[in-house]
Amino acid sequence: MPRSQLAYVSMTGPDRVGLISAVTARLFDLGANLADTNFAVLGTGFEFNAVCELPGDLRLDDIAGELRSLPQLVGAEVSVTPFVHAATPAANARITHVIDVVGGDRPGLVARLTEAFQDYDANIVRMNSARLPGAGVGADYVTRFEVYIPERADACLAAIDNTAQQLACACRWQVV
Repeated sequence: MPRSQLAYVSMTGPDRVGLISAVTARLFDLGANLADTNFAVLGTGFEFNAVCELPGDLRLDDIAGELRSLPQLVGAEVSVTPFVHAATPAANARITHVIDVVGGDRPGLVARLTEAFQDYDANIVRMNSARLPGAGVGADYVTRFEVYIPERADACLAAIDNTAQQLACACRWQVV
């Protein structure tokens, strides 16, 4: 039996209902086992990316072609490339805290908050930011950080909260 291979599957295009189902079903049919996988709607488009373990006898170009043939991916960009990193997450990829910062659009907000995380050796595992539905002028946004804080969590969270307050935003968090 041929060795398996790791691949990075990435695609972006117009969002459609049934897209995730079609993509993951085709990958399953091709013998792929999904590892870390992300999907997001961005405006009227989407972004999907995954690390997949694939049978060693499959060509990455063939997988990309199979995905491009899906009707749900018409107009999408599809890329399948070798994944050269370990598929098993490192210890600092374990999420210990989820932090939401809510407020108006503030230039530099993400930069300032991420600097505060760095000061405490906190690793940002995931981050996303989105406009809250129905928000109008002075619209509210929520930026969510899923982080690994190895030590001094209380001090790190206080620094994040202080930074958010300086930018007229509210901050809340939970321990995972």
